[in-house]
Amino acid sequence: MAKINFGGVEEEVVTRGEFPLDKACEVLKNEVVAVLGYGVQGPAQALNMRDNGVKVIVGQREGTPNWDKALADGWVPGKDLFSVEEAAEKGTVIQYLLSDAGQRSQWPKIVECLNEGDMLYFSHGFSITYKDQTGVIPPPHVDVALVAPKGSGRSVRANFLDGSGINASFAVQQDATGHALERTLALGIAIGAGYLFPTTFENEVYSDLTGERGVLMGALAGVMEAQYNELRKHGHSPSEAFNETVEELTQSLIRLVGQNGMDWMYANCSTTAQRGALDWKNKFRDAVVPVFDDLYRSVVSGRETRIVLDKNSDPNYREKLDAELKVMRESEMWQAGAAVRSLRPENWKK
Repeated sequence: MAKINFGGVEEEVVTRGEFPLDKACEVLKNEVVAVLGYGVQGPAQALNMRDNGVKVIVGQREGTPNWDKALADGWVPGKDLFSVEEAAEKGTVIQYLLSDAGQRSQWPKIVECLNEGDMLYFSHGFSITYKDQTGVIPPPHVDVALVAPKGSGRSVRANFLDGSGINASFAVQQDATGHALERTLALGIAIGAGYLFPTTFENEVYSDLTGERGVLMGALAGVMEAQYNELRKHGHSPSEAFNETVEELTQSLIRLVGQNGMDWMYANCSTTAQRGALDWKNKFRDAVVPVFDDLYRSVVSGRETRIVLDKNSDPNYREKLDAELKVMRESEMWQAGAAVRSLRPENWKK
């Protein structure tokens, strides 16, 4: 592992230079990687590994939209596309990429398919960390590991195709074969990780659930709505409110942050923007500290996972989710967003 200084703290990471793809393929040459679930992470990881020359099969319930998606991606029934249980029986690495609720419901069947020396692979620490709620307790004769890409499945695939990769964390929970670490790193490289950094199952799920509910999704959406509504309350048009809240962030400023950091973005904005942002940054930070404290404690206590498992196990979950997203999509703010996006140069009608 390479030692890298992160803000004064030294960490060990694994890069493609240290663990190249040809080494990963050598480690995995006798493995059959069974990707169970073709929903969010499944397609990206399966396709990336297939493109990298790894022997991959997919497990998905026939007759579902995700089965049709697998067919469209070139997976062939009876050859490399099977039912979830059949794929689990055929695989030596079982990538358990069903939804968290799906992992709980299918576990009694999947655990019976695990042979001695197999690897049980996750991309989320949820089921193992909250085993009291999920019942997912692996048998002692299998390796148990995690590779968690720091992005959506779409990003994992898109970044792979453009050659950039996406960073991922990794962890080994159980080493039954003595080769769990090597297998885990090989899988991380094979799915297209930019670099891999170590974690634990617990830390992965605590940080992931906090991030999703916080800056990455929940807080971002909430703060955007608050600013948009405040501007509209004072007579600003939907176009102006949306551009100053969302469009400038996503199409300009966040790209500068991604390039070279927050200070780089500040340095490339006006002095008026710099001064105001610096003066207000700490006020926003201090205002949300109690919210993040409450959020993190809710994650660690298992409250958030109980909510997830309860809601996602509802047979009408998809219908209820669609209704919630419809409210968001049809709000004035995001209707304004649709109009703004339609006016981007790449969408102009010739």
